[in-house]
Amino acid sequence: MTNAFTDMLSSREWILADGATGTNLFNMGLSSGDAPEMWNDEHPDRIKTLYSMAVDAGSDLFLTNSFGGNAARLKLHGAQKRAHELSRISAEIGRDVADARDRPVVVAGSVGPTGEIMAPMGSLTHELAVEIFHEQAEGLKEGGADVLWLETISAPEEYKAAAEAFRLADMPWCGTMSFDTAGRTMMGLTSADMADMVEKLPYKPLAYGANCGVGASDLMRTVLGFVAHGHARPIIAKGNAGIPKYVDGHIHYDGTPDLMADYACLARDAGAKIIGGCCGTMPEHLSKMRAALEERPRGTSPSLDEITEKLGAFSSAVDGTEEGSEAPKRRSRRRR
Repeated sequence: MTNAFTDMLSSREWILADGATGTNLFNMGLSSGDAPEMWNDEHPDRIKTLYSMAVDAGSDLFLTNSFGGNAARLKLHGAQKRAHELSRISAEIGRDVADARDRPVVVAGSVGPTGEIMAPMGSLTHELAVEIFHEQAEGLKEGGADVLWLETISAPEEYKAAAEAFRLADMPWCGTMSFDTAGRTMMGLTSADMADMVEKLPYKPLAYGANCGVGASDLMRTVLGFVAHGHARPIIAKGNAGIPKYVDGHIHYDGTPDLMADYACLARDAGAKIIGGCCGTMPEHLSKMRAALEERPRGTSPSLDEITEKLGAFSSAVDGTEEGSEAPKRRSRRRR
């Protein structure tokens, strides 16, 4: 299967993804507790602006405004029957933005977690999870998404259900998990666990990796964990712009554009191919990241010391890999 995304993967040394969705939409007036996906229908001009800001800042790929667009999440807003429709509209707006550019731009259909706990610990069965993800996947496909983009997943069972749903939709896909608990996902997976799981899937993603989490430093350590595991599949790094802090009644992320530029190059040098930002990442961050990736020569894979020197301290002393596989080794620092 060949499309704009697979062409880009095969021809580029790195791909710049987009930044935050929620942070930018809150700046446009979205209220806490509201479903961003409703804006696809109610304020399509603002969603077009969201996508355009990322592309104008240099992104090669942007995610659609459909993260919480599955029936399980939309049920909280009484809109569970609109899952297909709202996802389709999110991709249609994205298709219009991408097709108007004079360079290749990939529309990635965002698919987030259901918000439910999978059986046997919870009530969400594998079959129902596949049905929920399949409905959203078909909407994104109909709207013109180039690739499906599973993100912020914690449970391996949910990741596997999404993979099956994407196979049913006959769509290429990528998938990231969020490692935010001492190098593990909320459900206990390490980077090594994820790498092994991905390679055993019957319908594998084109690329896999990590998004969100604690901050850029921790995400970089997770990327090194993926690389150390030795699989050749392209790796995604989509870290938050620093650490969230509550200031004057609002959440602010302390990562500067310069810090995110350093992070982008460190991620590239560590072995990530698709590099972007998550929460708190604004167009000004993306512009600096693009410039740094274009202007700074590729270097050797960074050591843990180099990561903390440039991006700040890790949130925990361990990254989870020491129990299941060999942890990334510290390397002597090399100046570039």
